[in-house]
Amino acid sequence: MDETQSVGTTGDWNPMTMIDPTTKERKGFDIDIATALAADMGVKVVFAPTTWKTLVNGVVAAKYDMTSSALLSPKRALVAGYSLSYFAVEDVPLMLNKNKGKYNSWEDLNSQNVTVAVTLGTVQEKLAEVLFNKSKIIKVSATARDYQEVLSGRADISMTSNLEAAKLVEQYPQMMVVPVQGGKNPTPLAVLLPQTDQVWINYVNHWIILKTERGFFDQLKAKWLKQ
Repeated sequence: MDETQSVGTTGDWNPMTMIDPTTKERKGFDIDIATALAADMGVKVVFAPTTWKTLVNGVVAAKYDMTSSALLSPKRALVAGYSLSYFAVEDVPLMLNKNKGKYNSWEDLNSQNVTVAVTLGTVQEKLAEVLFNKSKIIKVSATARDYQEVLSGRADISMTSNLEAAKLVEQYPQMMVVPVQGGKNPTPLAVLLPQTDQVWINYVNHWIILKTERGFFDQLKAKWLKQ
């Protein structure tokens, strides 16, 4: 067995994977998962920087053994393996508080007068192309993020998971979730793994089942997802 376990992670998805601005150490829901898995295996965890655009390619090219959480996607599943899911999210739009009342539904956002920001390589990028075929779509590359376009006034809305949205409106009081009727694209989260390494996939899946039964993921939700 290798003495290290490498994990590809973007470090830009609060509260799943983040980089502490002071210590530069990684922290979050996903970081705790990877650290616990490595501890149970008796190896050292090593976090490999990546972006959403290169996340899948990294695991396919064996640049790391697994990734931090990623949304299930048929396109990703064509080339990479997935673990069992341990959490699910849905997508919601964000805007500035000053636009409260201007947008109240998904239909309001699909307009030639609306600019939508998304991050390259994310599931939200593909969803926006379907939902907002009339709107102008801005695609930003890491290390930039879509919500920064809204904060700067270059975009009217951005798309993210309800998980991250809750943290962003807490961090930036000038932002709010657009009061749409329900989120879109409910999707399970899992880690990406090398598609051909069934032994490794089986091990991670059994570990997730065991940790779920013992309340590990509930503990992480209580720690990282509290408002």
